[in-house]
Amino acid sequence: AIVLRVYIHLVNILIRLKTSSILIEKTESSVGKGSRGDVTILPTIMINNRQYRGKLERSVVLKALCSGFRETTEPPICLTEDIETNECLQNNGGCWEDKTTNITACMDTFRGRVCQCPIVEGVKFLGDGYTHWEASGALRCGINNGGCWKHTQMGRTYSACRDDHSKGCKCPPGFKRDGLKNCEDVNECEEKTACQCRGCKCKNTWGSYECSCSGSLLYIREHDICISKDARGDVSWGVIWIILMGLGEAALGAYTVYKYRIRVCLLEHTCSIFD
Repeated sequence: AIVLRVYIHLVNILIRLKTSSILIEKTESSVGKGSRGDVTILPTIMINNRQYRGKLERSVVLKALCSGFRETTEPPICLTEDIETNECLQNNGGCWEDKTTNITACMDTFRGRVCQCPIVEGVKFLGDGYTHWEASGALRCGINNGGCWKHTQMGRTYSACRDDHSKGCKCPPGFKRDGLKNCEDVNECEEKTACQCRGCKCKNTWGSYECSCSGSLLYIREHDICISKDARGDVSWGVIWIILMGLGEAALGAYTVYKYRIRVCLLEHTCSIFD
C-alpha cells in the first residue's frame, strides 16, 4: 500500500509537470527545426521492472501498478470501474451464490475473479466455491439455518442444524432422512419404536407421539410402561428408602474407618513414648 501511494504521488507529479508551462516549453524546444525530423523528450516511468513512456494517464499508470499485485491482495483502488471490469456482476462469475442471504463465493480481482468460499459473521463456508458449500462454526445456524432443513407446523419448529456441531445436518429426534433438504416424520406407532406396553394406546403426532393407558393407569414415557398412580407413589418411596439406606451404610463405613485410624495412631504414639 505504501509503494502504491508513492507511485500514485509520482504519477500525479508527472502529470502536473506535463501540463505545466515549463514542460511545454522544454518539449517545444526539443523539436527539431531542420529537415531531419522532430525529436521529442517523452515522460518515462518504471513500474514493476517495466518502462512506460509517452502519455502517462492516471488510469494507465494505475493499471500498470495493480498488475504487480497477487489476486485478492490488490488495494480497493485497483477494483474501481475506471480501472477494471467487475466479472462477478454477470451470472455471479459462475461461482456459488445464496440468493436468500445474498452471500456469494465470487471475489472480484484486478485480473478477473476467483471463486472462494467466504467468511460471514464468524461463519466459515467450506466447499469448492462453485457448486458445493457447507457452513461451519458455532454460529452457523444463525445464517440460513446452516443450510439445513427447518420446518414449522402446528406451532412447533424443528431444525436439523445444531449449534453444538461445527458442521453437518442431522434430523432431530422423531424425524429421519439426510437433514439437508428434507426430514420426514417417524411414525413411532407403526414402526413400534415406542408405546408398546400392555394396555397402551399409541397416537402419532408430527415429530413425536402420544401414548395413553387404559383405565386409571399412568404412562411412564422414560420406561415405556403403564402403572397405577398408587404404584407410582410406592415406587417413589421405595427409591427414596433405597437412597437413604445407601447413605446410612456409607456413613457407617466412614465412621468405622475413622475409628480404626485413630486406634492405629494412638498405638504408634504409645510405642514411640516407650522407645
